Formats: sequence, structure tokens, C-alpha cells
Amino acid sequence: MKETEIGKIPEGWNLYVFSQAIDVNPRRELKKGAIAKKVSMQGLQEFRRKIASYERAKYNGGTKFQNNDTLMARITPCLENGKTAFVDILDNNEIGFGSTEFNVLCGEEGKTDHKFVYYLSRSPLVRAEAINSMVGTSGRQRVQNDVFDNMLVPIPSIAEQKSIAKILSDLDSKIELNIQMNKNLESIGQGLFKHWFVDFEFPNNEGKPYKSSGGGMVDSELGEVPKGWKAGKLEEIIENFDSKRIPLSSREREKRRGQYPYHGAVGVMDFIDDYIFDGEYLLMGEDGTVTDSNGFPILQYVWGKFWVNNHAHIIRGKEGIPLIYLLLFLKNTNVSHIITGAVQPKINQRNMNSIEIIIPDKKTLSNFNHITSVLYSLFKNNTEENNSLVAIRDSLLTRLMSGRIRVPIGDTAI
Repeated sequence: MKETEIGKIPEGWNLYVFSQAIDVNPRRELKKGAIAKKVSMQGLQEFRRKIASYERAKYNGGTKFQNNDTLMARITPCLENGKTAFVDILDNNEIGFGSTEFNVLCGEEGKTDHKFVYYLSRSPLVRAEAINSMVGTSGRQRVQNDVFDNMLVPIPSIAEQKSIAKILSDLDSKIELNIQMNKNLESIGQGLFKHWFVDFEFPNNEGKPYKSSGGGMVDSELGEVPKGWKAGKLEEIIENFDSKRIPLSSREREKRRGQYPYHGAVGVMDFIDDYIFDGEYLLMGEDGTVTDSNGFPILQYVWGKFWVNNHAHIIRGKEGIPLIYLLLFLKNTNVSHIITGAVQPKINQRNMNSIEIIIPDKKTLSNFNHITSVLYSLFKNNTEENNSLVAIRDSLLTRLMSGRIRVPIGDTAI
């Protein structure tokens, strides 16, 4: 190791000004009015390499990028939350565009590898300096581009950069594969739910589709339902644990934060009341971002020991009501009509309890739970594996980028 202005770095590594080793906001050509792929800030997920979504739109302005570029949010709280992605959604020679709140980064030929640039931008050294450079009014602070002209970063040889990027990229690829597998498992679960509880084609006693095989139907307040089923309210089949949340001191809260994973309403990070739970539950947003753009609730399926803030409903089914059934029912229920609050959207407990629902008989619910529990066991395994992989990746990222762990050139062994 050798001493430098930023501390010790490995012999053979060089210290560069960031903008001299990485092309910051490179020039890309895209004509006004051209139809191209557009990535919004919502299209980036926190600490995820893949771009989650994009649309085709007319270009009238915004940042421009091509494959192998890195998109790094430059506005609060998106940067702090880890919105940084690697572009791989474009065709050859295609140019995309997106939010003006992105900084675009790419490797300099002969100096930096494109994927290494992505992981460098994710490293604590770069993130901390970028965040500390932010100026502006509260809630609208932005990274100042001159930070890249003053930031010093340690850079290994191109060969070692590629080896570092491969290790981290392989971990990210496995994480992304597990995420896609879970999406597929959810899709299968959604299909089964619709077949059983919307089309009423659950297996009858002979294993045939109930409704199309002449199964008896009766009238209810929500239309025709299978014999033995009824219309009701969500409160009839759920336990809600909101009243068990208790105030904690800031000292106790920090202590518990390290003991158990935190789960809370999406988009809300203030901790007022909380409570530790142990088991399987659904968390449904109460304040903050409570639904997606189509009006369906944003839900978290959580298990094990965890603690929550006061911005999420904690839900579990009453005896005989599978949690998987509740999860899929709520994911298929538009709740926009029960949201209150123009400035701060909210779903209060009374409104949530009033959601109308067709309540199946216990035998059908038990059979559904038996079939789908296999899917959600795989879902949980993938999620838990990802939690471990993310911890490994983040630990390696810090050590590899600082040179505290070296990678043999052309190999992936550590």
C-alpha cells in the first residue's frame, strides 16, 4: 500500500480526479421530436443495477444516454436512497433520454471500464462526496457538478477493474434472477387467485372447475357467489394490530434498529411509534405512498422478527384465513375510493376495514393455501437469499473499491 491524499491505496493503483478518469454527462446526439426510450426517476430502484421501467416518448429535453452508461440521481432524497442504474435497455447505437435529475457517467477509453464506473459510483467514497456537495432549498437539493472536478478516486488497471466489476456484477445478476423468479411466482399466484376467486373455477369435489361444471351459485350483495360463500367486509377476516404500536424513546429506537430489520410504509422514514412483531404479516401503507399509479395498495409481505413505524397497517388473517389469500385479494383490489387527504394520501383503519370482499368457505381457503404455500415458500427463500447476497455485495464493494481486497487479474477469486 502507498500513502496518498485520500489515505492508503494499493501499489500500482493511480489517484485520479473523477472527471479525468470518468466522462461526466457525455455528449449524446438525439434530435428534438424523435421518439425514444425515456427513463423517469421512478424507473430507477434503490440500490438496483437494472432499470425497472421505461416508456417510449417524444424527446423534448432531458439527459441523454446510451448502453453502458450509468445513471446517477443528483437530487435529494433520490441520491441518498441509492437510485443509480446501469443502462442496458437500448439497442445498438440507440440513444435514450430521461430525467434532468440524472448525472450520466461512462468510462474513459483506456482509463476506466464502464461497469467499474457503475460500481465506483455506488461506492461510499463517491456517494458521500456527492451527497455532501448538495446545495439548494430544503427538499430540492442537488449535487453540484464541480464536485466531480475536485473528487479524488483510486483507480486500478483496466484488467483489475474488469475483474472487480465481474465479481460485483455476478452477485447483482443472481440478485436480479431471484427478483425475476419472485415476480414469476407472484404471477402464478395471481393467476390461481383469479381462477379460483374471480372466475370461481376452483376444483370441486371431483377435481373439476366448479362454475363451468355446474357448481351451485347464490345471490349476494356483491353478485353471484358459489354456494357456501358470502359477501362481507375486510374487518370480518383480518386482525389489525395498529393499536399495539407503542411510543419509544429515540435511544430505544436506535437500539432496536440494530437488533431487528425495519419495515415501514413505502416513502416514509420518520419513526414516531413502533412495535416489534414476530411471525408472518402484511404491511399496508397508511400514510405516504399508499397505492401505485393504478390505485392498488402497496403491500409488503414480511416474516420473522421486525419492527415498524406508525405509517403502516399491520395485518394478519383471522383463524382459517390464509395470509396468501389476503395478500392476493388486496393486490387485486382498487382502493383509490377510500383514500383521504389531498396533500398527504391516507388510508385509515376504518376505511380499510370497510373494503367489501367475497368470503369463501374455509375448505376452499385451506385448499388454496396448501397449493400456493409452496410458491410462497420459494418466494421467501429467494428473498432471504437476496438479503444475504446484498450484504455480501455491499461489503465487497467497499473493500474492492478501496483495494483492501485484491482480485487476481483475469480471475474472480478473492
